[in-house]
Order: sequence, then C-alpha cells, then structure tokens
Amino acid sequence: MSGKILVVEDEREIADLLELYLKNEGYQVVKCYDAESGLAAALAGDIDLALLDVLLPESDGFSLCRRIRERFRFPIIMLTSRAEPLDKITGLSLGADDYVTKPFVPLELMARVKAQLRRFTSYNDRQPEQLLTVGGLILDTVSRRCCLDERLLDLTPTEFDLLRLLCQNRGKVLSSEELFHQIWGSGYFSKSANPIPVHIRHLREKLGDDAEHPRYIKTVWGVGYKIEG
Repeated sequence: MSGKILVVEDEREIADLLELYLKNEGYQVVKCYDAESGLAAALAGDIDLALLDVLLPESDGFSLCRRIRERFRFPIIMLTSRAEPLDKITGLSLGADDYVTKPFVPLELMARVKAQLRRFTSYNDRQPEQLLTVGGLILDTVSRRCCLDERLLDLTPTEFDLLRLLCQNRGKVLSSEELFHQIWGSGYFSKSANPIPVHIRHLREKLGDDAEHPRYIKTVWGVGYKIEG
C-alpha cells in the first residue's frame, strides 16, 4: 500500500521511529515538528493521512486538526501521552478519525494507518455510482459526498462511513462493537474507550438531529443505533 503520510511530532525520536516504520510499509513520509510547519505541509497537498501529536510547541495538535479539517477530508490519527477521556472526545469532536495513546505498539499503529487508508480509498474504486437515500439525506458512496435537504454536509471520513453503515442497514440496530469493527477492522474494542458515541454525537450535530427526538439516528438503549425512514 502506498501513500503520503504527514507526521507532526515534536519528539524527534518518536518522529524518526514513525518515519522508519512507515517507510518500511512503503509510505512516503513528510515529517514536521510543530503545528505551523505541519499545516504548511498539509496545504502543500497530496497528503493521504496525518499523524498528529496533541502536545506540540506553540499551537497544539487539536488546533492543527481543526485547521486541517477546514480544508481536507483525509484521515487524521491523534497521538498523545495523555489518556484522559476528555482528550479523546475533544480530538474526535474536532474531526480526528482515531486516537492512539503513547506509548504505542508501532505495528498496531501501522495496522490502524492501513485500516484508515483502506477505508478512505476503497469506495472511490467502486462502480457504478451508488446512492443511499433516507428521507432528505443522500449519500454518494463513490464520491463520498453527503447532502441533507440539498445542503452539502462537511463530514469526516469516519462520520461518513458511520452514516453509510447505518443507511445501508436501515431499520436494523447496529451495536457500537459492530460499528467499531466494520470501521476500524479487527482491532480491540473497549467499552470504556468506545469512540462510537462521540462520532454519533458529532454526526447528529451536523445533521441537526435532536438526540431526544431524532429525525435520523436513533439510540436503542443497551443495544446500539439505527436509522429509519
């Protein structure tokens, strides 16, 4: 698998380690040590995925994630030495697709990188064009565009895939664990660090969905989520 990976990490030993493993997997690597140079590298184009450290000098990784998301849809994986749930929720809410706590196992991180890239690119190769329609919601699974009442929504790759899975299984309840494995593959699912509710909440905000009386995404308590319509 090929691609260009942006690594923004101020600890040079970790940045070098990431570069080594990524290059061994056949990826090109753009390595930066602060948020401003990381943003400049993203704006230069052709980035397929970004690995962003949270604790960066001057401007943190959360701010960089938000600024990248204003322009680009490629997957973003946050890296941090802080394991607080609030940090994870913040990163996912700003548009990150995954969140890895240091110290990490390099091979596991490589597996997450591959899963994100595979998920992001696979639907661009499918023909013919497939449209999923639920009420005023239209998903184009080839161009990966989503419109609600003729208004284009700005969804992250993870948000799009989560919405796609729910639409493809309209009327069926999907558990958080099912959604997790379909999006991230066979990685370990932890109920205590489950990212699905964060993505659901952020997705509902973009859909203008009221959690108490949802138009689209409904919570089946103790079971999972479904879309009807």
